[in-house]
Amino acid sequence: MNKKTDAVPARIPFIESVKELRDRYDVWLCDIWGVIHNGIAKNDSAVEACRTFRSAGGVVILITNAPRPKSAIYPQFEAMNIPDDCYDEIVTSGDVTRNLLSQYSGKNVYHLGPERDLPIFHGIDVNLTPLKQADVILCSGLFDDDTETPEDYRAQFTEIMGLGLPMICANPDLVVERGDRIVYCGGALAQLYEELGGTVALAGKPHAPIYERSLSLAGQSLDKEVRQDRVLAIGDGLKTDLAGAHNAGLDALFIISAIHFDLSNENELGPSIDTIFSDSEARPVAVQRRLNW
Repeated sequence: MNKKTDAVPARIPFIESVKELRDRYDVWLCDIWGVIHNGIAKNDSAVEACRTFRSAGGVVILITNAPRPKSAIYPQFEAMNIPDDCYDEIVTSGDVTRNLLSQYSGKNVYHLGPERDLPIFHGIDVNLTPLKQADVILCSGLFDDDTETPEDYRAQFTEIMGLGLPMICANPDLVVERGDRIVYCGGALAQLYEELGGTVALAGKPHAPIYERSLSLAGQSLDKEVRQDRVLAIGDGLKTDLAGAHNAGLDALFIISAIHFDLSNENELGPSIDTIFSDSEARPVAVQRRLNW
């Protein structure tokens, strides 16, 4: 007979330098928004950490829930002066969501989201139409994430329930940092849509397609099969980066951000980390205030 024990989980180490982990991994799957930049400016220490890891033979795949193809990320990087020698490849939620969208070839699609996300449709044989003519909704985000919240969409979604339309969500993130603000993302709309009884399909973090694509590209860069125990996922999202790493069987480094923590009191970060992961299976191997070598 097994006796049940209430063992206290070991404290998650808070590390100053990611080089403490450098010999354990061949590949980093590194989040972009929240680690490499905050939507406005790059994080210099994160960029240098990635460059240093690559210079020692490591492979860095930047993995993001941005709802656009990776070709749309390059101009952002250029504007923020993020160099192309800090990564090997970029995989976006937009890239893998296009596979879901292609299943509706020849069909009518209603785009719920800003015009900047229209590149997700390039090269796919679908017709962008008004809502009442649509076969499916492609949600890439709020129309105006500077002023709107998911509650602004509740009445519309309630009406849509009568149409029985499925939704494809191109960005599973609930919120992200934009400078010193928190803004809602497509995942928050998808969450509300499901709560009201709608059906939602997703391919970005924490779902398998984006990890399968990232690990495939990492193997091509390494020119050998990637061992899961030699891959470190780096990110600041509990329900995306951490959950996705856990689902994929990967170790994770958790980056502290304003998404989950009050950063005004540094002394409370340690206890807050212990609390937030106390009952979680998706525990990181370590925590950093920011990615830093």
